[in-house]
Amino acid sequence: MNNIKTLGELKKSGYVPKSIKQEIRDNLILKIQSKEDPFPGILGYEDSVIPDTERALLSQHNILFLGLRGQAKTRMARQMVALLDEYIPYVEGSEINDDPLRPMSKYAVDLIAEKGDATPIAWLHRSERYGEKLATPDVSVADLIGDIDPIKAANLKLSFADERVLHYGIIPRSNRCIFVINELPDLQARIQVSLFNILEEGDLQIRGFKLRLPLDVMFVFTANPEDYTNRGSIVTPLKDRIESQILTHYPKSIETSLAITEQEAGSSEDQLQRVKVSDLIKRLIEQVAFEARGSELVDKKSGVSARLTISAYENAVSAAERRAIINNEKETQVWLSDLVGIIPSITGKIELVYEGEQEGPYQVAFNLLERAIRTQFGVYFPNPDSLKKKKAKEASNPDDNPYRAITRWFDAGNTLNNFFETKDDDKIQLLYKVDGLHALVKKYFKTANDKENALLMEFVLHGLAAHSLISKKVLEGKIEFKDLMGSMLNIGSQHFGEDDFNEEDFN
Repeated sequence: MNNIKTLGELKKSGYVPKSIKQEIRDNLILKIQSKEDPFPGILGYEDSVIPDTERALLSQHNILFLGLRGQAKTRMARQMVALLDEYIPYVEGSEINDDPLRPMSKYAVDLIAEKGDATPIAWLHRSERYGEKLATPDVSVADLIGDIDPIKAANLKLSFADERVLHYGIIPRSNRCIFVINELPDLQARIQVSLFNILEEGDLQIRGFKLRLPLDVMFVFTANPEDYTNRGSIVTPLKDRIESQILTHYPKSIETSLAITEQEAGSSEDQLQRVKVSDLIKRLIEQVAFEARGSELVDKKSGVSARLTISAYENAVSAAERRAIINNEKETQVWLSDLVGIIPSITGKIELVYEGEQEGPYQVAFNLLERAIRTQFGVYFPNPDSLKKKKAKEASNPDDNPYRAITRWFDAGNTLNNFFETKDDDKIQLLYKVDGLHALVKKYFKTANDKENALLMEFVLHGLAAHSLISKKVLEGKIEFKDLMGSMLNIGSQHFGEDDFNEEDFN
């Protein structure tokens, strides 16, 4: 139909005007009937947010997505564009996308009155029918709704009482489009009030003009919970006019979180060809976010964005890639020692409560990584905590403690220095020096290859340190493992400044 160029041709084609909400509803019904996913790439919302959104769209509601940062609120809104018709006709030259059969603006009405069926028609693709505005304190009514343009009045030699001197704001220009306002609470209360009439009656008010423009706009708002910020809140009458409020959430399982990170991570193809990332490393990175969301040191009202794990994954791959480049290795894998490189991805994406600020962001980040290792260690190997309760039995039967040979090796005064930039072969040889380490891994992972064995061996050391069976220190350029008692005796002789976070004993 987009070959039609005039109003007369449009009338002959049998075109029937349709509101944008009816348009979205009809196309959503077709997608549901054909078992097609209306929101591809949105993971973890299949049984919660997506059904709520579909119900709201079928009800032809304006929507408010309410949730913490990094919960795909804006992405959900942007994907609604796919529910629009591919093309719609509008009066050519119209600033507000006037429907040729339902003109609203003075420009369109006058043009149709002058040219009749010869009125030129243009076609708007659905990709152009999306408007978005980030709510900031400097947003004005003129930005959103419009204002009198004195320059236009002077150029056209018109009175300020003439409707043609109006400059339409972004909302009227989004007529017959989806319009999104992100971070709605940040919009000043007096600006929120200006939206009342548009949402309820569909018309707008600019200065003293008596305009009755029944705008056809699908509104989608996004916001963090009101108690997240002191900068503002959604005024109650506005919230009352938004028909559906949908609560978003973080992934409820590590599997979902893994799928999101893998889908969104921006690691390049040459990186992934050079660096292999095991399932263990991926799960540890995801576990960091879960630990952060449950930590008493992290502000739960702020939330922990899914961007944390995406950035951490990219940094882990880059840490391994950098080491391979330094050592001139054609391929490598992400080791646990490389996870020190994800700390900058954590510190910038968590907001701390007072106690967390006292600890310091770097200390909290390292502690979250240690807790992630501790949690996942119990998934792969016997939980050392349960073994501690069997000490009396262990004395009579050493086989009850699978870590006995390893801890004895460190108790004998041995130390293992795991340098960050060590070659893979050198690291593997170093790990084999620890008595009982390889035997333990082979006992529980019989089919693992050499690289997997080595990674699991390193994981055992970090896991035992997380359970306080051996000592671990992150020093400049290396991680030092030694017996716990010797480390405790020496700790009094060390003094670290506030900025020396990487030289502290994180046990």
